[in-house]
Amino acid sequence: MCQPCISKNIAEANKKAPQNTVAALFADFSKNKKVTHVKVGGFIMALAKVFGETMGVSGVEVFDFEECDQQLKDRLNDAIKNLKDNTYETLVSASEGGERTKILVKIKDDFISEIVIVAGGSEPALVRVTGKIKPDDIQNVVNNNKK
Repeated sequence: MCQPCISKNIAEANKKAPQNTVAALFADFSKNKKVTHVKVGGFIMALAKVFGETMGVSGVEVFDFEECDQQLKDRLNDAIKNLKDNTYETLVSASEGGERTKILVKIKDDFISEIVIVAGGSEPALVRVTGKIKPDDIQNVVNNNKK
């Protein structure tokens, strides 16, 4: 089979297959009006730098599902369970008592360009932090907040 034919077949199969990527997850749930969606970036993050160290963070996006019905929460929980995105590295993956949490990172040029936290269960949430973050800064935050 010729290369263009193979590429075309793969592209068509991808269109038909459910999207289990981080981008698809955020895009899908951003459309629902019951989901509380807060996005901070640009000017607000520049202003935050005046008051303290932002450690390279340029944007934060949070999706809260508290006001959503159980059907939507279940759909998110299924999406989290089936999440597979090889453009991210899994930093943490934990599942306990029906609660599922994943922390994913995208690394570019030795910096973390994106941190994604997906939390399922009874109080699901999606969080995305973007920027040019030094891995050492993340480690310092973890070390300073150990109990």
